[in-house]
Amino acid sequence: MNSLTPFPGRGPASPEVVAFQRPELNIILSLYGRMVAAGEWRDYGISSLKDRAVFSVFRRTAENPLYRIEKTPKLRGRQGMYAVFGPEGQVLKRGQDLKTVLRVLERKLIRAVDTD
Repeated sequence: MNSLTPFPGRGPASPEVVAFQRPELNIILSLYGRMVAAGEWRDYGISSLKDRAVFSVFRRTAENPLYRIEKTPKLRGRQGMYAVFGPEGQVLKRGQDLKTVLRVLERKLIRAVDTD
């Protein structure tokens, strides 16, 4: 399946946008669910843009994103098409494999659950 899909509800002449595919969303939402259960995350937003797809995570709805998970297919052959950005826009992890890139956030889950 191609990572560029027509935006639903638009005419055939509409530009294509990048979107997360179902397997990618399953991986992201699995992590999201665990972080919500740990009380770390409260809300999310998904954006499908011309050159990238963005999954933004919020502690509260009215805040700036805590983290952004981005898929940029144009970077597939370079640094990797997946990246996690921190609250200040810094790149926390970049790579070709989504599960590997998301491990940077799973480490925060381990700290959130740790009772020491």
